[in-house]
Amino acid sequence: MIRWAFLGLAIWGAVHPMAWFVAWFRDNGLSLPGMIEAWHANAATSGLVWDLTIAAIALTLWVIAESLRHRHWAGLIAIPATFCIGVSCGLPLYLFLRLSRSGLSQS
Repeated sequence: MIRWAFLGLAIWGAVHPMAWFVAWFRDNGLSLPGMIEAWHANAATSGLVWDLTIAAIALTLWVIAESLRHRHWAGLIAIPATFCIGVSCGLPLYLFLRLSRSGLSQS
């Protein structure tokens, strides 16, 4: 059951933030430098960007270490999901994949 909750969170973590990004690009054009500038509009947003960046790096290191140790390469999909969409997608996606292979979820 929890495995499917992680999948639902991964989908939500992909769709909801992406809707905001698409709206921003629609209003401002496809300007990645402009988006990065918007992320650092004030101290609060800069703090959030750094918080998510550090979390993304920690998740990436964990995914790589576990993938190498267990030879479960499907988990590596979480890395581009994390950096192209966000931690809100990459982390629950990885947990879903990890539970799928571990047998911890019987649902």
